[in-house]
Amino acid sequence: MFEGRCYAESWPLRTAFVISRGVRTEARVVVAEVSADGVTGAGECTPYPRYGESIESVLAEITSVLPALRQGMTRAQLQEVMPAGAARNAVDCALEDWERRVSGQSHDGPAWLPTVQTLVIDEPEEMAQAARAAADTGVSVLKLKLNREQVLECVSAVRGAAPECQLVIDANESWAIDGLPDLCEELAVRGVAMLEQPLPTAEDSFLGKFQHPLPICADESCHTRADLPRLKPLYDMVNIKLDKAGGIREALALADAARTQGFEVMLGCMLCTSRAVRAAWPLGKLARFVDLDGPTWLAKDLNPLRFADGRVYWT
Repeated sequence: MFEGRCYAESWPLRTAFVISRGVRTEARVVVAEVSADGVTGAGECTPYPRYGESIESVLAEITSVLPALRQGMTRAQLQEVMPAGAARNAVDCALEDWERRVSGQSHDGPAWLPTVQTLVIDEPEEMAQAARAAADTGVSVLKLKLNREQVLECVSAVRGAAPECQLVIDANESWAIDGLPDLCEELAVRGVAMLEQPLPTAEDSFLGKFQHPLPICADESCHTRADLPRLKPLYDMVNIKLDKAGGIREALALADAARTQGFEVMLGCMLCTSRAVRAAWPLGKLARFVDLDGPTWLAKDLNPLRFADGRVYWT
């Protein structure tokens, strides 16, 4: 039914993106395209080495299913043929985009979504300066990327620079078990609204051993609905990303299941273009926190959405 192709793109960043796992200076993505009846749909993914993915491996995965798409494989069958991850996301979103274009539907969701603005790891004074600049543009939620060094100093500096902003923290698995309960208490006292993935996935069972003074969100530990039973005693929230879930189909199902089981939902993204944010749009209305600022880090975007006043507008 569908003719398809896939290819890689590289998008330089306007400034370095620094998290506990390393430094990025470009967004490297893979695009899948499917065409039928004169209409082409496109989906984008960001292969993530943390999950054993590379540009080459994702291109190979997508290429392997193109013959089945030509023979009429459905989106439901796609979920069985491909594992959750970046490759399936690109294909699933390409099929979703094709269906939307054929139906003439603009998008599923509101005209705009709130979004956090990420502050990358830096010295406290520099993070405070970045926070002040973001707050001056109307941003109301700041997401602090932090490793295990100078945590309270950075939080205090940002809080002083942007006292009206909500603060959330993303540790990207970099913190240690030792002292974590006390640190969480200190963060709660400073008004931090949420802490994302403080411990490595292999160590996160410790989160079930103390009362959380602030919500703790699973990111690297949560990919699909199959993860929820293990996470229930440990986390209060899950971060849903299309690249982890393997497409918008599973991501929406994960959001529904998570909310039914008592989790709050965060919507996240990788470093990506606005093409990937558009694909995630239907999830925005289901999330307490929306983190779709990936394209704001690019020096140049593709068919860009408009980011202003702490919001992203469908254009």
